[in-house]
Amino acid sequence: MTVLLVEKSGGIATVTLNRPESLNALNAELRLAIGRAFRELAADADVRVAILTGAGRAFSAGIDLKELSSGPLESSGAADYEMLAALRDFSAPIIGAINGHAITGGFELALACDLLIASANAVFADTHARVGIVPGWGLSQKLPRLIGIGRAKEISFTGNFVGAEQAERWGLVNRVVPAEELLPTCRRLAEDMLSCDAPSLLRYKQMIDRGYAGTFADGMVLEQRLSREHLSEVTPDAVAARRAGIQDRGRRQQR
Repeated sequence: MTVLLVEKSGGIATVTLNRPESLNALNAELRLAIGRAFRELAADADVRVAILTGAGRAFSAGIDLKELSSGPLESSGAADYEMLAALRDFSAPIIGAINGHAITGGFELALACDLLIASANAVFADTHARVGIVPGWGLSQKLPRLIGIGRAKEISFTGNFVGAEQAERWGLVNRVVPAEELLPTCRRLAEDMLSCDAPSLLRYKQMIDRGYAGTFADGMVLEQRLSREHLSEVTPDAVAARRAGIQDRGRRQQR
């Protein structure tokens, strides 16, 4: 069975973790497949938004502990690096469609997405400390920045589960929707992103991600530099054409 499914349609790539019998546990094969898939999608000019989700009742239960306990812990480094680097280098938006459990490594994989939409069935947990390991895919740095240091410590120091509604209240996910509405909601968001100017959207993601990783002052300098670079490539005619489209969309949304 293929451990990862990739479907492309109208500029949107839907990437599905496909080990449902193992709750999409991230064994080395799956981690390498994720890395390869996002490298290939990055090279496809037609793909402008990606949706990442899981098959079955889990997004991902995390690293495959059975595999992890059968050999040296360092042996998985190549698969880890390729997956994380491919997700980091993917310049288009990634929408995480969290359909079920996102546990530990699965939680970290979710945090590699640009925004998260959760099914009402979604559950998050960080069990690193319970397993006896520490994170290496960014959770210790991303989670406090996303929801605040106190809430992040509560999640990570207890290993307790966080349900979808609490995750929304804490700002971990953008919204919670019924299970049957999860992928349709994500696709509608992706289509909204497709309606934006493609070069501007890519540069905007770059601005936010690079700026968020530094200080506010550094981020302001970065924004000004990237803004100047971008404006030097924009023509008045292009702005006029986009303006007409924005006005038409505004009128339709207000009806």
